[in-house]
Amino acid sequence: MASTDFARQLAGYGLTTAGILYRLPDHPSILQEYVWQDYDLAPRFPELNKFLAFWKAELDGKLFRITVTHRDLIGPADLSALNGEFHLQ
Repeated sequence: MASTDFARQLAGYGLTTAGILYRLPDHPSILQEYVWQDYDLAPRFPELNKFLAFWKAELDGKLFRITVTHRDLIGPADLSALNGEFHLQ
């Protein structure tokens, strides 16, 4: 049985990383960065949007800037059929 992460990659999910720059609640002039990473679907990013909705509803730090990068880890060129068998001892 394949891992759930591998199955998600085959379903089109790719690794998404978001650098979330936010203001500290007690010191709004100071910015701090939080790095979020998960498998997500581009270009709509439902997992990231769910996390950001949680952030806005539950956390006090006001969002300043979000930088998103996305990489499909497995693509058609990355998978190839192997023809052969190797025996070790």
